[in-house]
Amino acid sequence: MDSSFLGIDDLTDTPPVAVVVDVMRAFTVAAWAFARGAEKIVLSGSLEESLALKARHPEWVALKDGPPAPGFDAVNSPGLLRSVDLGGRTVVQKTTAGTVGALAVKDAPLVLCASFVVAEATAEVLRISGTDRVTFVVTGEGGKADEDLACAQYIAGRAAGAGTDAAGFLRRGDESLAATELREGVREGVHPDDVELCLELDRFPFAMVAALEDSLMVLRPHPAPGV
Repeated sequence: MDSSFLGIDDLTDTPPVAVVVDVMRAFTVAAWAFARGAEKIVLSGSLEESLALKARHPEWVALKDGPPAPGFDAVNSPGLLRSVDLGGRTVVQKTTAGTVGALAVKDAPLVLCASFVVAEATAEVLRISGTDRVTFVVTGEGGKADEDLACAQYIAGRAAGAGTDAAGFLRRGDESLAATELREGVREGVHPDDVELCLELDRFPFAMVAALEDSLMVLRPHPAPGV
């Protein structure tokens, strides 16, 4: 399997298969939302779009990066979201990097959104797909976020059938700039357990597939046989 690792701004064409990686925290939060019962997640392009969707669908749950804000129901924190009952709800998610990356490859035939908590399930979907070329979109820090790159490289190794040891990849995530900023309170809307939760390997047995539905980019959980 030929894997490439690109930042959002480095994308020049539509890949056949894209894996959009945001470990801290968009796609860890998304996985937790599904674990808490969410039916689907609408990946929003802007805060204004999120608020407009919320206005049209008051029963939807609007979620954003940073501190709480009027019109939004939750923030982009797995530690804060893990106690919320989302049974049957639709979540609208807008983040700084993860949702931007997914929207950048919205026309790809297969788009997976990933983090460490769904790593093996994501690798299994790639194996089953039979694809020979995968583009990993490293969303953080202009494509240089080491927690995202480490996760992407780990999934690529697993998808290729390598006996990849996760320890070193998880260590890179733990020592990343994002982890440091979360621990030190540089970022707002944070729970003390967020870094630990973002580095919980294979916490969930599903992958997450995004696709256009009526002009919206919608993320849904996808069972991964054997995981």
